[in-house]
Amino acid sequence: MKFMKLLLFIFLISCKGQNESLMTHQFTNNLINETSPYLLQHAHNPVNWNAWNDKTLDLAKKENKLIIISVGYSACHWCHVMEHESFEDEEVAKTMNDNYISIKVDREERPDIDQVYMNAVQLMTGQGGWPLNAIALPDGRPIWGGTYFTKGQWIDVLKKISKLYNDNPDKLYEYADKLEQGIKSMDIVSLNNDAPIFETAFIEETVENWSKHFDIKRGGMNRAPKFMMPNNYHFLLRYAYQKNDEALKNFVNTTLTKMAYGGVYDQIGGGFSRYSVDDKWHIPHFEKMLYDNGQLVSLYADAYLVTKNELYKDVVTETLAFIERELTVDNGAFLSSLDADSSSPEGELEEGAFYVWQKESLKSLLGSDFDLFADYYNVNGYGFWENKNYVLIRTKTDQDLIKKHNISLESLSDKKQKWKTLLLNEREKRERPRLDDKTLTSWNALMLKGYADAYRVLKEEKHLLSATKNANFIMNNLLRHDGGLNHNYKNGKSSINGYLEDYATTIDAFISLYEVTLDEKWLQAARDLTNYAFDHFFDSTHKMFYFTSNEDKDLVSRNMEYRDNVIPASNSTMAKNLFRLSHFFNNTHYYKTATTMLNNVKPEIKDYGSSYSNWLDLMLNYTEPFYEVAIVGELVSEKVSELNKSYIPNKLIVGSKTENKLPLLENRYVEDETFIYVCVNNACKLPVSEVHKAIELLKD
Repeated sequence: MKFMKLLLFIFLISCKGQNESLMTHQFTNNLINETSPYLLQHAHNPVNWNAWNDKTLDLAKKENKLIIISVGYSACHWCHVMEHESFEDEEVAKTMNDNYISIKVDREERPDIDQVYMNAVQLMTGQGGWPLNAIALPDGRPIWGGTYFTKGQWIDVLKKISKLYNDNPDKLYEYADKLEQGIKSMDIVSLNNDAPIFETAFIEETVENWSKHFDIKRGGMNRAPKFMMPNNYHFLLRYAYQKNDEALKNFVNTTLTKMAYGGVYDQIGGGFSRYSVDDKWHIPHFEKMLYDNGQLVSLYADAYLVTKNELYKDVVTETLAFIERELTVDNGAFLSSLDADSSSPEGELEEGAFYVWQKESLKSLLGSDFDLFADYYNVNGYGFWENKNYVLIRTKTDQDLIKKHNISLESLSDKKQKWKTLLLNEREKRERPRLDDKTLTSWNALMLKGYADAYRVLKEEKHLLSATKNANFIMNNLLRHDGGLNHNYKNGKSSINGYLEDYATTIDAFISLYEVTLDEKWLQAARDLTNYAFDHFFDSTHKMFYFTSNEDKDLVSRNMEYRDNVIPASNSTMAKNLFRLSHFFNNTHYYKTATTMLNNVKPEIKDYGSSYSNWLDLMLNYTEPFYEVAIVGELVSEKVSELNKSYIPNKLIVGSKTENKLPLLENRYVEDETFIYVCVNNACKLPVSEVHKAIELLKD
């Protein structure tokens, strides 16, 4: 009898749970079967959403229905706004469901699809952004598109295009034919048959044109919003250093300082938001992306190496603490992002609610320290945002504060640490922003390189452990048996074929990891991935790499990503990889390909330096001496560590404790000695055993 009662109790509990689940979600669509957090966010919309797959595309053709392609990502604020206003609305859903096949796309999982329809929208409207909403014919070719729309605008558009399709479909097919040709002509680079000539004067003129848009006072470009664009400043840092351009050095340091002082940098928890909506780096678009922070760690690490500015070191340390605390998994993988939105104390979903502070709350928490804290972080008119909220921002150096308040630097440092610990603990009591917990290969590689660069500069063993653990995660979970990479990973599954960005960033990260560990497996892995990319992405006609593999299903167009953006273009990164690997392996094919790729984009560079900064960084390798530093002997690790105390961007390092068959190391081992060989243009100087002498040779 007791057993029967127990069964009845379990049955009732089970039924209650099922009923509660049904009551919680009135609607469920096909996105419930996906793993992308962004797609799952829309799984209970009344819209009959589908994922992009053969089944969905075949359904559109079978029913002869127009397709809605709506593209966004988990941390996108305006994507959430449009979902709430339109996609959660039953009136909107009925219009979409009756007349269209609706597809949701996570742009981070499927950048290839995003690229096609973004190009279409930019051709049609002259601008783009997310959410990206396009309407296509049943065969997938776009006929209309835009970004954010209000409910009324969206319904109006849907009804008009549906009516036009029913009344006069030939007109839409004719337009689609023309638009298709325009899309296919975009992002294709022609082979430049001119001789590859790279000169310092060309770079100087490019930087001069670019500098007309600098904000000398506040850093960054002279406009708002302001994006960090790490690759821009990495190139400008290197160029200013190699050319000893004091004005440019000052601009780069102003930019890095203002970014680190700004609200765009999380003054309490570390890490950067995606961009600043104003021109003083104060109010961020609050989402935190892995790709930004990985690149910014690399940038600030090198900036610290150049300047020894403790602020830059703090940024590296605090940003990596944020990554470890909030975006790192036990297996070494890095997660993608944190949302901009979270619940306010009133329970409303608000942008930045997790990060902002109110004056009375700060007074209560800080007590007698409030006045000093308020001066340090501008809890005043300068730091005020809206609705009694303040976003912490600095305007003064520590030296300014200790003079003004007559305290010691040690005392201020202690207080700052206590403030950050106190407020971080208080902030953890709030409802956290949503986490996008998928893992992307390319973004992981950017963060892996950030850790490797941080270790190279700061010599913290924990940073090397994190870099190596992530590299092994990529090798064990994202590298397939056929030698190719997958793009995504979640819940133990990795399913999407990798894009060129995955190969380019992973090769780059593995080269960086090799140079700080001298573990040859990373260099060999970089070469193997490069050869795979040649087999599946390279276009022998244009001498550039496509973004998608030749094994992927055809989209409207197959494009080449070559303009640098917030993340450097996959082609510019591949060209830099080929240049470096050509030296490691004495591979003339790699070298010639890198040279041709740079020459192909050269005609576009001079007027648009900010869109070609990674290419310009490569061009410096041709216009300035590029050194191969080979170190062989028992003390190789110590020599590498000492050498890395100096900022020498125009070099690569190769080394071994014993005899080694790598071209730069072969026949250079001498028993009981550790020699450093400095080579340039296939000519080596006499070996030296002391690092300071090697550095002198590198500066000749």
